[in-house]
Amino acid sequence: MTVSEMFSGFVSNLAITNTDTISFRYGELTSALNRQFRDTDSKAANTLQVGSFGRKTGINGISDLDMLYIMPKGKWDDYKDGKQLKLLQDTKSAILSRYPATNVRVDRLVVTVTYTNFHIEVQPVFEQTDRSYLYPDTKNGGSWKFTKPREEMEAVSEMDSAKNANLRRLCKMARAWRNQHGVAMGGLLIDTLAYKFLDQTTEYDSRGYAYYDWLSRDFFKFLSDLPEQSEYAAPGSRQRVKVKKKFQRKAKKAYKLCLKAIEAEGQRGVNGKWKKVYGRPFPAATVDTQKALDEAVQASWDNTEEFIEDRYAVDISGSLRIDCEVKQNGFREFFLRTMLMRKIPLMAKKSLRFYVTEISVREPYEIYWKVLNRGYEARRRNCIRGQIKEDAGQMQKEEKTDFRGDHVVECYCVKDGVVVAKDRIHVPIVAEANANE
Repeated sequence: MTVSEMFSGFVSNLAITNTDTISFRYGELTSALNRQFRDTDSKAANTLQVGSFGRKTGINGISDLDMLYIMPKGKWDDYKDGKQLKLLQDTKSAILSRYPATNVRVDRLVVTVTYTNFHIEVQPVFEQTDRSYLYPDTKNGGSWKFTKPREEMEAVSEMDSAKNANLRRLCKMARAWRNQHGVAMGGLLIDTLAYKFLDQTTEYDSRGYAYYDWLSRDFFKFLSDLPEQSEYAAPGSRQRVKVKKKFQRKAKKAYKLCLKAIEAEGQRGVNGKWKKVYGRPFPAATVDTQKALDEAVQASWDNTEEFIEDRYAVDISGSLRIDCEVKQNGFREFFLRTMLMRKIPLMAKKSLRFYVTEISVREPYEIYWKVLNRGYEARRRNCIRGQIKEDAGQMQKEEKTDFRGDHVVECYCVKDGVVVAKDRIHVPIVAEANANE
């Protein structure tokens, strides 16, 4: 499989598969609001699909959708003087009057409508003569603020055309990386940084999929070298885009993984190396090659690994961090991340307590764990594990170090049927013991 074939297949795999459902829901909401505020049933008029879906940079599993409903100009007097909350409440009532069984709530800036696997944030706005929009902010008694999504969509579209359709594809690939590695980056920040990267280089102005290995390498190098700052200016609108969490360290890791994948070009394991960067959407090896590999190994061990993507959509929007307390004979010796940083070997016969140290997601949510044993010894013992288990309510999981291998523990936060935060930690056990699993 060539570089071009791998990456064209990858981008194809990122295509949103429930576009019709999303568009249908947009239409339902538009119709309900038009009925309330204009006495019409139009499913298309007076609305604007914004966010990643509107910029055409979203990927399969997208769960956070945005919609502007453009209010009649004649309604301005009803809401202009401190009635921001009332506008949101009236928007909620309009939706519930048409769809009473739908889960609808008022948030600070929007009305959130929750469906299975995704939600739509509806923002009622008043259009201005310069094509900007006034939207309500209910904080501190209420105020009106400006947003310019049309300028953002136009800037992305123009840059994408100027860069041989590479901008939107890069934005989508970056989302796959974010979801794979649990990077807390909003969609507009990803699009802003991808735009910024391609704007400062002509290297990919006329190149396509055959150069996407280099494109990946150079983009992650660009991200890792960016100075730490709290916000960036969005393309077109110049609105401030906040940085939720530092991303440079994980970008540097991705850059190093890209170097290894590029070095392995033409070799049997190259697809697997790119999967370490981008996750499951990246194509596997060709059928014949994969079949040969499977036949060689399946005779001796059972692959029991499960994947969270098979249960839930993955659309990372929050942050989650786990650590591990290492004990022996009931006494704490180290925290695992400290050991890894100091290159202290993790021996067998230790007790491990994995636990959530940080989470930015608002309750309610569910926590799931996955413990995967890797390496020769795990296969020899036929003890791969890798099943996904729901947390027992303690936000922790206890294990033991039993045998040599580079094991992995992952933790997922699921909210409204979507994985919105995740983290993983490697557990490199360097000595073998005779303890039971």
